[in-house]
Amino acid sequence: MTNSTIKQKTKESRRSSAGPSSSVSGQSNEPGPDCPLCPRLKDYRDANRAQHPHWFNAPVYSFGPIDAQLLIVGLAPGLQGANRTGRPFTGDFAGDLLYATLLDTGFAQGSYEAHPDDGLTLMDCRITNAVRCVPPQNKPLPAEIKTCRPFFNATLDEMPRLRAVVMLGRVAHDTTLKTLGVRAADAPFAHGGQHQTGSLRLFDSYHCSRYNTNTGVLTPQMFRAVFASVQSYLG
Repeated sequence: MTNSTIKQKTKESRRSSAGPSSSVSGQSNEPGPDCPLCPRLKDYRDANRAQHPHWFNAPVYSFGPIDAQLLIVGLAPGLQGANRTGRPFTGDFAGDLLYATLLDTGFAQGSYEAHPDDGLTLMDCRITNAVRCVPPQNKPLPAEIKTCRPFFNATLDEMPRLRAVVMLGRVAHDTTLKTLGVRAADAPFAHGGQHQTGSLRLFDSYHCSRYNTNTGVLTPQMFRAVFASVQSYLG
């Protein structure tokens, strides 16, 4: 699948399955702050706004330059992480590991201090989520993942230099394959796995969650190795 094919595919998907224009923000093709497309997520967002009025409590936009060669795909904002701070993987344990690794491998510069005004800059790297809104118990439903997919399509579509995608966990892996039209049998999930589709190289990693690291499923060394592979591929 070539870049032009991917671009055409995502444009077609956006036209055919994106939500109503009132749900889309003025920034790129991200959902608006009151996106109504997933009723369960909207209700959860409203409840959190009432309980924590000073939190971000809205769909979390992608972070990093549009002309980056690397896109990192997570699952969804964490309740006390990105949903609170408004920046992907910022304010929870998963962000501690992710941003430390990006700083270590040259995909970020500055200092990560777990808030969006810390001055951290991503270098040739962008971060997004398969689902833009925080889900109850960190578990979006399949229908919610599908509903939010046009926004992920748009993220791919607007990155002209994209060459590598790191997929954090099986849900990110599965939705990326579906977005790109890749059969699951042709690209099975495995930590450290790599798959080529047209001009894109896909890299698999276990999600950098506290549970995975506490249980030893993922170690910092294993996580860093994935991004070292990306470094080597991008040259």
